[in-house]
Amino acid sequence: MMMMLRSLSRPLERCLGVRAGGDALMWHADLKPHASGDFSIAVVQANNCLEDQSQVFASPFATYVGVYDGHGGPEASRFVNKHLFPFLHKFATEQGGLSADVIKKAFNATEEEFLRLVKRSLPVRPQIASVGSCCLVGAISNDVLYVANLGDSRAVLGRKASGDKENTVVAERLSTDHNVGVEEVRKEVEELHPDDSHIVVYTRGVWRIKGIIQVSRSIGDVYLKKPEFYRDPIFQQFGNPVPLKRPVITAEPSILIRKLKPQDQFLIFASDGLWEQLSDEAAVNIVFKNPRAGIAKRLVRAAIQEVAKKREMRYSDIKKIEKGIRRHFHDDITVIVIYLDKHRGSSRNKRTKQNAMGCTMAPVDIYSFNADGGDEDLLQTIS
Repeated sequence: MMMMLRSLSRPLERCLGVRAGGDALMWHADLKPHASGDFSIAVVQANNCLEDQSQVFASPFATYVGVYDGHGGPEASRFVNKHLFPFLHKFATEQGGLSADVIKKAFNATEEEFLRLVKRSLPVRPQIASVGSCCLVGAISNDVLYVANLGDSRAVLGRKASGDKENTVVAERLSTDHNVGVEEVRKEVEELHPDDSHIVVYTRGVWRIKGIIQVSRSIGDVYLKKPEFYRDPIFQQFGNPVPLKRPVITAEPSILIRKLKPQDQFLIFASDGLWEQLSDEAAVNIVFKNPRAGIAKRLVRAAIQEVAKKREMRYSDIKKIEKGIRRHFHDDITVIVIYLDKHRGSSRNKRTKQNAMGCTMAPVDIYSFNADGGDEDLLQTIS
Protein backbone atom coordinates (compact mmCIF):
# COMPACT_ATOMS: atom_id res chain seq x y z
CA MET A 1 0.00 0.00 0.00
CA MET A 2 2.74 2.48 0.92
CA MET A 3 4.57 1.73 -2.32
CA MET A 4 1.38 2.40 -4.27
CA LEU A 5 0.72 5.69 -2.50
CA ARG A 6 4.32 6.84 -2.92
CA SER A 7 4.22 6.11 -6.63
CA LEU A 8 0.93 7.97 -6.96
CA SER A 9 2.48 11.06 -5.43
CA ARG A 10 5.89 11.11 -7.13
CA PRO A 11 5.91 14.00 -9.56
CA LEU A 12 8.64 12.51 -11.76
CA GLU A 13 6.75 9.27 -12.27
CA ARG A 14 3.74 11.22 -13.44
CA CYS A 15 5.73 12.41 -16.40
CA LEU A 16 7.29 9.14 -17.52
CA GLY A 17 6.63 9.88 -21.13
CA VAL A 18 7.50 12.45 -23.75
CA ARG A 19 5.90 15.17 -25.77
CA ALA A 20 4.98 14.00 -29.25
CA GLY A 21 7.15 15.62 -31.88
CA GLY A 22 5.39 18.44 -33.69
CA ASP A 23 2.39 18.62 -31.33
CA ALA A 24 2.99 20.61 -28.16
CA LEU A 25 -0.37 19.42 -26.79
CA MET A 26 0.36 15.67 -27.00
CA TRP A 27 2.11 13.46 -24.44
CA HIS A 28 2.77 9.72 -24.64
CA ALA A 29 4.56 6.75 -23.09
CA ASP A 30 5.22 4.34 -25.94
CA LEU A 31 5.53 0.97 -24.19
CA LYS A 32 5.87 -0.08 -20.56
CA PRO A 33 5.45 -3.41 -18.74
CA HIS A 34 2.58 -4.58 -16.57
CA ALA A 35 1.87 -7.95 -14.99
CA SER A 36 0.00 -9.35 -18.00
CA GLY A 37 2.06 -7.84 -20.83
CA ASP A 38 2.75 -4.32 -22.09
CA PHE A 39 0.82 -1.06 -22.13
CA SER A 40 0.92 2.19 -24.07
CA ILE A 41 -0.63 5.55 -23.14
CA ALA A 42 -1.17 8.83 -24.98
CA VAL A 43 -3.04 12.06 -24.27
CA VAL A 44 -3.76 15.14 -26.38
CA GLN A 45 -5.04 18.35 -24.81
CA ALA A 46 -7.74 20.47 -26.46
CA ASN A 47 -9.23 22.37 -23.52
CA ASN A 48 -7.55 25.41 -22.02
CA CYS A 49 -6.98 23.26 -18.93
CA LEU A 50 -6.64 19.53 -19.55
CA GLU A 51 -9.82 17.92 -18.22
CA ASP A 52 -8.82 14.30 -18.97
CA GLN A 53 -6.72 12.57 -16.31
CA SER A 54 -5.35 9.03 -16.50
CA GLN A 55 -3.15 6.50 -14.74
CA VAL A 56 -1.88 2.93 -14.86
CA PHE A 57 -0.74 1.19 -11.69
CA ALA A 58 1.26 -2.00 -12.26
CA SER A 59 2.44 -4.56 -9.72
CA PRO A 60 3.59 -8.17 -10.24
CA PHE A 61 0.12 -9.33 -9.23
CA ALA A 62 -2.37 -6.82 -10.61
CA THR A 63 -2.86 -3.99 -13.08
CA TYR A 64 -5.18 -1.02 -12.54
CA VAL A 65 -6.19 1.38 -15.33
CA GLY A 66 -8.03 4.67 -14.89
CA VAL A 67 -9.38 7.19 -17.42
CA TYR A 68 -11.22 10.19 -15.96
CA ASP A 69 -12.85 12.64 -18.36
CA GLY A 70 -13.78 15.82 -16.52
CA HIS A 71 -16.39 18.42 -17.46
CA GLY A 72 -17.02 21.91 -16.18
CA GLY A 73 -13.36 22.11 -15.14
CA PRO A 74 -10.50 19.79 -14.18
CA GLU A 75 -11.06 19.61 -10.42
CA ALA A 76 -13.20 16.45 -10.29
CA SER A 77 -11.05 14.38 -12.67
CA ARG A 78 -7.90 15.42 -10.79
CA PHE A 79 -9.58 14.49 -7.52
CA VAL A 80 -10.53 11.03 -8.83
CA ASN A 81 -7.01 10.57 -10.18
CA LYS A 82 -5.65 11.16 -6.70
CA HIS A 83 -8.15 9.25 -4.55
CA LEU A 84 -9.84 6.35 -6.38
CA PHE A 85 -6.92 3.90 -6.61
CA PRO A 86 -6.02 4.22 -2.90
CA PHE A 87 -9.67 3.53 -2.04
CA LEU A 88 -9.67 0.48 -4.33
CA HIS A 89 -6.53 -0.81 -2.64
CA LYS A 90 -7.90 -0.14 0.85
CA PHE A 91 -11.19 -1.99 0.31
CA ALA A 92 -9.56 -4.85 -1.63
CA THR A 93 -7.12 -5.36 1.24
CA GLU A 94 -9.91 -5.31 3.82
CA GLN A 95 -12.07 -7.77 1.87
CA GLY A 96 -9.33 -10.11 0.67
CA GLY A 97 -9.31 -9.19 -3.01
CA LEU A 98 -11.12 -7.40 -5.79
CA SER A 99 -14.87 -7.78 -6.27
CA ALA A 100 -17.83 -5.82 -7.58
CA ASP A 101 -18.57 -4.78 -4.00
CA VAL A 102 -15.02 -3.48 -3.50
CA ILE A 103 -15.28 -1.42 -6.68
CA LYS A 104 -18.67 0.03 -5.73
CA LYS A 105 -17.35 0.98 -2.29
CA ALA A 106 -14.32 2.71 -3.83
CA PHE A 107 -16.49 4.68 -6.27
CA ASN A 108 -18.88 5.64 -3.48
CA ALA A 109 -16.06 6.69 -1.14
CA THR A 110 -14.55 8.86 -3.89
CA GLU A 111 -17.94 10.46 -4.55
CA GLU A 112 -18.51 11.14 -0.84
CA GLU A 113 -15.05 12.63 -0.39
CA PHE A 114 -15.59 14.94 -3.35
CA LEU A 115 -18.96 16.00 -1.91
CA ARG A 116 -17.21 16.91 1.34
CA LEU A 117 -14.70 18.95 -0.64
CA VAL A 118 -17.50 20.80 -2.45
CA LYS A 119 -19.22 21.64 0.82
CA ARG A 120 -15.99 23.04 2.27
CA SER A 121 -15.06 24.95 -0.87
CA LEU A 122 -18.45 26.39 -1.81
CA PRO A 123 -18.07 29.78 -0.06
CA VAL A 124 -14.84 30.60 -1.95
CA ARG A 125 -15.39 28.51 -5.07
CA PRO A 126 -19.10 28.05 -5.79
CA GLN A 127 -18.48 26.78 -9.33
CA ILE A 128 -17.01 23.56 -7.90
CA ALA A 129 -20.60 22.34 -7.33
CA SER A 130 -21.02 22.12 -11.13
CA VAL A 131 -17.76 20.27 -11.85
CA GLY A 132 -17.85 16.54 -12.54
CA SER A 133 -16.01 13.66 -14.15
CA CYS A 134 -16.70 10.47 -16.05
CA CYS A 135 -14.81 7.57 -14.52
CA LEU A 136 -13.60 4.42 -16.32
CA VAL A 137 -11.59 1.84 -14.38
CA GLY A 138 -10.13 -1.49 -15.41
CA ALA A 139 -8.46 -4.00 -13.12
CA ILE A 140 -6.77 -7.31 -13.94
CA SER A 141 -6.05 -9.75 -11.15
CA ASN A 142 -5.63 -13.54 -11.33
CA ASP A 143 -6.64 -13.52 -15.01
CA VAL A 144 -9.95 -11.87 -14.15
CA LEU A 145 -10.84 -8.53 -15.72
CA TYR A 146 -13.02 -5.96 -13.96
CA VAL A 147 -14.37 -2.95 -15.86
CA ALA A 148 -16.35 -0.25 -14.06
CA ASN A 149 -17.56 3.02 -15.45
CA LEU A 150 -19.59 6.16 -15.00
CA GLY A 151 -20.26 8.28 -18.07
CA ASP A 152 -19.20 7.74 -21.67
CA SER A 153 -15.54 6.82 -21.62
CA ARG A 154 -15.27 3.34 -23.07
CA ALA A 155 -13.40 0.04 -22.75
CA VAL A 156 -13.16 -2.20 -25.83
CA LEU A 157 -11.62 -5.67 -26.07
CA GLY A 158 -9.79 -6.90 -29.16
CA ARG A 159 -10.04 -10.69 -29.43
CA LYS A 160 -9.09 -13.09 -32.20
CA ALA A 161 -11.98 -14.36 -34.28
CA SER A 162 -12.73 -18.07 -34.16
CA GLY A 163 -13.04 -20.55 -36.98
CA ASP A 164 -11.87 -19.56 -40.46
CA LYS A 165 -11.11 -15.98 -39.45
CA GLU A 166 -8.22 -16.59 -37.08
CA ASN A 167 -6.14 -13.81 -38.64
CA THR A 168 -8.81 -11.21 -37.93
CA VAL A 169 -9.78 -9.48 -34.73
CA VAL A 170 -13.21 -8.77 -33.29
CA ALA A 171 -14.13 -5.68 -31.24
CA GLU A 172 -16.16 -6.34 -28.10
CA ARG A 173 -17.39 -3.39 -26.06
CA LEU A 174 -17.02 -4.05 -22.34
CA SER A 175 -18.50 -0.86 -20.87
CA THR A 176 -21.85 0.91 -21.02
CA ASP A 177 -22.05 4.46 -22.39
CA HIS A 178 -24.08 6.42 -19.81
CA ASN A 179 -25.03 9.12 -22.29
CA VAL A 180 -28.60 10.19 -23.03
CA GLY A 181 -27.69 10.33 -26.71
CA VAL A 182 -28.16 6.54 -26.45
CA GLU A 183 -31.88 5.80 -26.68
CA GLU A 184 -31.84 3.10 -23.98
CA VAL A 185 -30.14 5.46 -21.51
CA ARG A 186 -32.56 8.26 -22.39
CA LYS A 187 -35.52 5.95 -21.68
CA GLU A 188 -33.93 4.81 -18.42
CA VAL A 189 -33.65 8.42 -17.21
CA GLU A 190 -37.18 9.28 -18.34
CA GLU A 191 -38.60 6.24 -16.51
CA LEU A 192 -36.90 7.36 -13.31
CA HIS A 193 -38.59 10.77 -13.60
CA PRO A 194 -42.15 10.12 -14.82
CA ASP A 195 -43.37 13.43 -13.35
CA ASP A 196 -40.84 15.55 -15.30
CA SER A 197 -41.61 15.83 -19.02
CA HIS A 198 -38.46 17.92 -19.50
CA ILE A 199 -36.00 15.63 -17.75
CA VAL A 200 -34.24 15.05 -21.10
CA VAL A 201 -34.41 17.69 -23.84
CA TYR A 202 -32.80 18.10 -27.24
CA THR A 203 -30.73 21.28 -27.26
CA ARG A 204 -27.64 22.55 -29.05
CA GLY A 205 -27.61 19.52 -31.34
CA VAL A 206 -27.66 16.78 -28.67
CA TRP A 207 -29.86 15.24 -25.98
CA ARG A 208 -29.13 16.60 -22.48
CA ILE A 209 -30.48 15.98 -18.98
CA LYS A 210 -32.33 19.16 -17.95
CA GLY A 211 -30.84 20.73 -21.05
CA ILE A 212 -27.42 20.74 -19.36
CA ILE A 213 -25.46 17.50 -19.32
CA GLN A 214 -25.21 14.50 -21.64
CA VAL A 215 -23.94 11.87 -19.19
CA SER A 216 -26.33 10.24 -16.72
CA ARG A 217 -23.68 9.03 -14.26
CA SER A 218 -20.56 10.75 -12.92
CA ILE A 219 -18.42 11.66 -9.95
CA GLY A 220 -19.30 15.19 -8.82
CA ASP A 221 -21.92 17.37 -10.57
CA VAL A 222 -23.21 17.88 -7.06
CA TYR A 223 -25.75 20.54 -8.06
CA LEU A 224 -27.57 17.88 -10.11
CA LYS A 225 -27.55 15.35 -7.28
CA LYS A 226 -28.22 17.35 -4.11
CA PRO A 227 -31.29 19.63 -4.13
CA GLU A 228 -29.87 21.70 -1.28
CA PHE A 229 -27.12 23.01 -3.53
CA TYR A 230 -29.38 24.66 -6.07
CA ARG A 231 -31.10 26.45 -3.18
CA ASP A 232 -27.82 27.71 -1.72
CA PRO A 233 -27.61 31.53 -2.16
CA ILE A 234 -23.88 31.31 -2.89
CA PHE A 235 -24.41 28.86 -5.75
CA GLN A 236 -27.39 30.83 -7.05
CA GLN A 237 -25.13 33.85 -7.50
CA PHE A 238 -22.74 31.75 -9.57
CA GLY A 239 -25.07 30.28 -12.16
CA ASN A 240 -28.58 29.31 -13.19
CA PRO A 241 -29.87 26.94 -10.50
CA VAL A 242 -31.78 23.83 -11.56
CA PRO A 243 -34.83 23.09 -9.39
CA LEU A 244 -34.64 19.44 -8.32
CA LYS A 245 -37.11 17.15 -6.61
CA ARG A 246 -34.57 14.33 -6.61
CA PRO A 247 -31.11 13.63 -8.09
CA VAL A 248 -31.12 13.60 -11.90
CA ILE A 249 -27.77 11.79 -12.26
CA THR A 250 -26.04 9.17 -10.10
CA ALA A 251 -22.61 7.80 -9.19
CA GLU A 252 -23.60 4.12 -9.39
CA PRO A 253 -21.07 2.39 -11.70
CA SER A 254 -21.81 -0.27 -14.27
CA ILE A 255 -19.50 -3.21 -13.58
CA LEU A 256 -18.44 -6.09 -15.83
CA ILE A 257 -16.45 -9.08 -14.60
CA ARG A 258 -14.86 -11.39 -17.17
CA LYS A 259 -12.44 -14.29 -17.03
CA LEU A 260 -9.72 -13.58 -19.60
CA LYS A 261 -9.47 -16.12 -22.41
CA PRO A 262 -6.59 -17.18 -24.69
CA GLN A 263 -8.12 -15.36 -27.67
CA ASP A 264 -8.27 -12.03 -25.77
CA GLN A 265 -5.47 -9.94 -27.28
CA PHE A 266 -5.68 -6.40 -25.90
CA LEU A 267 -7.87 -3.77 -24.26
CA ILE A 268 -8.44 -0.15 -25.27
CA PHE A 269 -9.50 2.27 -22.54
CA ALA A 270 -10.27 5.75 -23.86
CA SER A 271 -12.22 8.92 -23.18
CA ASP A 272 -15.05 9.81 -25.53
CA GLY A 273 -12.72 12.14 -27.42
CA LEU A 274 -11.43 9.03 -29.21
CA TRP A 275 -14.80 7.33 -29.74
CA GLU A 276 -16.32 10.49 -31.24
CA GLN A 277 -13.89 9.99 -34.14
CA LEU A 278 -13.24 6.23 -34.36
CA SER A 279 -15.58 3.24 -34.17
CA ASP A 280 -14.78 0.35 -31.85
CA GLU A 281 -13.90 -1.77 -34.89
CA ALA A 282 -11.64 0.86 -36.45
CA ALA A 283 -9.70 1.34 -33.20
CA VAL A 284 -9.28 -2.41 -32.65
CA ASN A 285 -8.04 -2.93 -36.22
CA ILE A 286 -5.45 -0.19 -35.83
CA VAL A 287 -4.07 -1.88 -32.71
CA PHE A 288 -4.15 -5.35 -34.29
CA LYS A 289 -2.33 -4.34 -37.49
CA ASN A 290 0.43 -2.15 -36.03
CA PRO A 291 3.52 -2.54 -33.80
CA ARG A 292 3.04 -2.24 -30.05
CA ALA A 293 5.43 0.64 -29.35
CA GLY A 294 3.55 3.93 -29.60
CA ILE A 295 0.20 2.29 -30.36
CA ALA A 296 -1.79 4.65 -28.10
CA LYS A 297 -0.21 7.64 -29.84
CA ARG A 298 -1.13 6.07 -33.19
CA LEU A 299 -4.78 5.86 -32.10
CA VAL A 300 -4.82 9.49 -30.97
CA ARG A 301 -3.31 10.58 -34.26
CA ALA A 302 -5.84 8.51 -36.20
CA ALA A 303 -8.63 10.31 -34.35
CA ILE A 304 -7.15 13.73 -35.09
CA GLN A 305 -6.71 12.72 -38.71
CA GLU A 306 -10.48 12.08 -38.80
CA VAL A 307 -11.05 15.55 -37.34
CA ALA A 308 -8.87 17.06 -40.06
CA LYS A 309 -10.74 15.17 -42.77
CA LYS A 310 -14.13 16.35 -41.52
CA ARG A 311 -12.91 19.95 -41.50
CA GLU A 312 -11.17 19.59 -44.87
CA MET A 313 -7.90 20.50 -43.17
CA ARG A 314 -4.49 18.92 -42.96
CA TYR A 315 -3.37 17.10 -39.84
CA SER A 316 -0.45 19.51 -39.56
CA ASP A 317 -2.91 22.42 -39.39
CA ILE A 318 -4.77 20.89 -36.42
CA LYS A 319 -1.50 20.50 -34.51
CA LYS A 320 -0.84 24.25 -34.77
CA ILE A 321 -4.12 25.26 -33.11
CA GLU A 322 -3.75 26.57 -29.56
CA LYS A 323 -5.31 24.96 -26.49
CA GLY A 324 -8.79 26.27 -25.78
CA ILE A 325 -9.39 27.15 -29.42
CA ARG A 326 -8.58 23.54 -30.30
CA ARG A 327 -11.60 22.43 -28.26
CA HIS A 328 -13.79 23.74 -31.11
CA PHE A 329 -12.23 21.03 -33.29
CA HIS A 330 -11.97 18.06 -30.93
CA ASP A 331 -12.14 17.10 -27.25
CA ASP A 332 -9.27 16.12 -24.95
CA ILE A 333 -8.35 12.55 -25.95
CA THR A 334 -6.88 9.90 -23.66
CA VAL A 335 -6.00 6.38 -24.83
CA ILE A 336 -4.52 3.47 -22.89
CA VAL A 337 -3.85 0.17 -24.68
CA ILE A 338 -3.27 -2.88 -22.47
CA TYR A 339 -1.81 -5.97 -24.14
CA LEU A 340 -2.82 -9.33 -22.65
CA ASP A 341 -0.06 -11.94 -22.75
CA LYS A 342 -0.04 -13.76 -19.42
CA HIS A 343 -3.05 -16.03 -19.97
CA ARG A 344 -1.66 -16.99 -23.40
CA GLY A 345 1.53 -18.42 -21.87
CA SER A 346 3.73 -15.85 -23.58
CA SER A 347 7.45 -15.91 -22.80
CA ARG A 348 7.30 -12.11 -23.02
CA ASN A 349 5.20 -12.10 -19.87
CA LYS A 350 7.92 -13.73 -17.73
CA ARG A 351 10.15 -10.72 -18.42
CA THR A 352 7.46 -8.07 -18.06
CA LYS A 353 6.10 -9.43 -14.79
CA GLN A 354 9.50 -9.02 -13.13
CA ASN A 355 9.66 -5.38 -14.25
CA ALA A 356 6.00 -4.49 -13.66
CA MET A 357 5.93 -2.12 -10.71
CA GLY A 358 4.95 1.51 -10.41
CA CYS A 359 2.38 4.08 -11.39
CA THR A 360 2.36 5.97 -14.67
CA MET A 361 0.27 9.13 -14.70
CA ALA A 362 -0.14 11.53 -17.61
CA PRO A 363 0.81 15.14 -16.81
CA VAL A 364 -1.92 17.15 -15.12
CA ASP A 365 -1.62 19.70 -17.91
CA ILE A 366 0.27 18.87 -21.08
CA TYR A 367 0.73 22.42 -22.32
CA SER A 368 2.64 23.47 -19.22
CA PHE A 369 4.01 19.92 -18.75
CA ASN A 370 4.07 20.76 -15.04
CA ALA A 371 2.63 17.84 -13.17
CA ASP A 372 3.16 19.39 -9.76
CA GLY A 373 2.88 23.16 -9.71
CA GLY A 374 -0.49 23.55 -11.41
CA ASP A 375 -1.80 20.48 -9.63
CA GLU A 376 -0.95 21.68 -6.19
CA ASP A 377 -2.21 25.22 -6.82
CA LEU A 378 -5.58 23.92 -7.96
CA LEU A 379 -5.85 21.15 -5.41
CA GLN A 380 -5.00 23.06 -2.25
CA THR A 381 -8.55 22.42 -1.07
CA ILE A 382 -8.82 18.98 -2.65
CA SER A 383 -6.28 17.11 -0.52
